[in-house]
Order: sequence, then C-alpha cells, then structure tokens
Amino acid sequence: MGAHNRGLRGLMKGALRLVYPPQCLCCAKPVSDEGGLCPDCWAEAQFISGTCCARCGAPLPGAGLEEDEDSLIVCDDCLHLPRPWLRGRAALVYRGTGRKLALMLKHGDRPDLAPALGDWVARAADPLIRPDMVIVPVPVHLRRLARRKYNQAALLSERVARVHHLTHLPHALLRRRDTPMQDHGTVGDRFANVAQSMQVASRAAPMIEGRAVLLVDDVMASGATLAEAAGVLRDAGSGPVSVVVLVRAVKDT
Repeated sequence: MGAHNRGLRGLMKGALRLVYPPQCLCCAKPVSDEGGLCPDCWAEAQFISGTCCARCGAPLPGAGLEEDEDSLIVCDDCLHLPRPWLRGRAALVYRGTGRKLALMLKHGDRPDLAPALGDWVARAADPLIRPDMVIVPVPVHLRRLARRKYNQAALLSERVARVHHLTHLPHALLRRRDTPMQDHGTVGDRFANVAQSMQVASRAAPMIEGRAVLLVDDVMASGATLAEAAGVLRDAGSGPVSVVVLVRAVKDT
C-alpha cells in the first residue's frame, strides 16, 4: 500500500510539473529543477563556499586555508565584538539574490521558500553539527508573529533539524519584549536594543542543559540578536552554542 501511494504521489507530482513547471525561487522564471535559480539570479547569488570567518561565516580572502579549534580564522569584527557562541556559518552574502530571497521570506509572505532556503542553511551548517545537538531558532515576539503569521527563523531551523536528523526546539527561546527592527543605528545601538529581550522557556531548560545548541536565524548583520540569544542559552546551562544564518551582511569592498 505504501509503495502504491508513493507511486500515485509521483504521478501527481509529474502531472503538476507539466501544468506548473518549476520556477526560479527568486524571479519565477522557468528552471529545470524545483528549488533552483535561473542563470541571472544564480549569477547574483554570492554563496559562501570558500574561506570564511569561523565565528560569523563572513567570506574572507584566501582559498583552502586550514583551521582547527586552536587556530580559528576570524574576521576583524569578531576580534572586537562579543561573540558568546563558538562557531558560525552563513549560506550567502546579504547582497543581490541573497538579499532578495531573505526579504521575500521575512517580509514578502513567502514561507514556501523555506524548504529550499533551509536546505542551503543546512548545508552551510555541516561543519558545525555535533551528535545530540539541538536546533533552536531565534524567536520573534508574539505581537510580530501575529502580524507575520510565521517565524522565518523557525521555518529554516525546522529544515536544518530534519536534514541533520536532530532535535528541533522551536519554542526554546521567547521574546520578552517587542524590540524595534535592527535596520538602523550604530552597532552599540543594536546591542542595546536587544539587551535582556529574550529568555529560555522554563519547559525547554532541561532539554538544553549541557547540550550543544545550533542557533538559527535568517540574517546576521552586527550579530547583536544572535549574541543575546546565545548568551541567554549559555546562562541557562546549555553546552557550546554555534550559529548559522541564511545570509550574512558584509561591508562593501
């Protein structure tokens, strides 16, 4: 019966592809495979696949540089800003196609993008994965969740957990207050804006105690939001925290 159902689903999917051919995730032009990008959007997508900062995932000059736990390659920002997490990775630079997709997911009412984008995040997270790690998204305040209808970080983290067969704790962190958007202001302003804005849910505390945590978000700019979330997790007794994001904002060069 199971094989029969799978066969029917395959036939239905094939029929739908004839009626609705796969479209580019970013611009909706026809593409050959589901979850793909057209050549133009691909050319504008800056995937981070080479040497990158071990703390925040920002791309760095050089190719094939080796790193280990004792000699991590770290960017200038991470040398001067508090990073209460151990390691970090990002799938794309917050520019071009990466920026468009992040905004579509977050503000464009496009939760349907999450599976494909979540697969990219899961791939970026490969070096961070540990046995028995738990996956936790950065939370949104209930007021903002009511407006947006979903937490984009939780959609991504759900996919990461599924790909890596790890426990997903979508409600482990809570927003204590609805902070203004982090789009403007100095780095100091951004850290002050999110200070004491999160807490670990009481029922989740036993599930994170002593365990490695992978913290997932859609965008990293200054890293203030991730720093607040990681600090709260560590204060609650978690093991080492690592972070992964869909897109990392970088300085123009």
